[in-house]
Amino acid sequence: MTKIAERVHHDQAEIAAIEARIAELDDEAIVEITLTDGTRHKGTVTARPTVQTFRDAQGNEGVNSLLRLDDLDRPGQSHYLWLDRVAEVRHLGSA
Repeated sequence: MTKIAERVHHDQAEIAAIEARIAELDDEAIVEITLTDGTRHKGTVTARPTVQTFRDAQGNEGVNSLLRLDDLDRPGQSHYLWLDRVAEVRHLGSA
């Protein structure tokens, strides 16, 4: 995966929010993810994401987390979603 992120975070409250999202995303959970822009994706969590260190375009180091979600409606299609842009996680079941 990439070492560059659109946004990196240093603030403990922002990092805690990312960690809270991670706790909602078990391996192989079937979920509907709503992003902060209103976009929705339904899919299967391939593996629980983790907080990782990235750099932004300006070279600043911080943390973020990237979720790989395998699309429910289009087999073979995966979505890579930054957890700091997830507004809601709705559980639909498990694989």
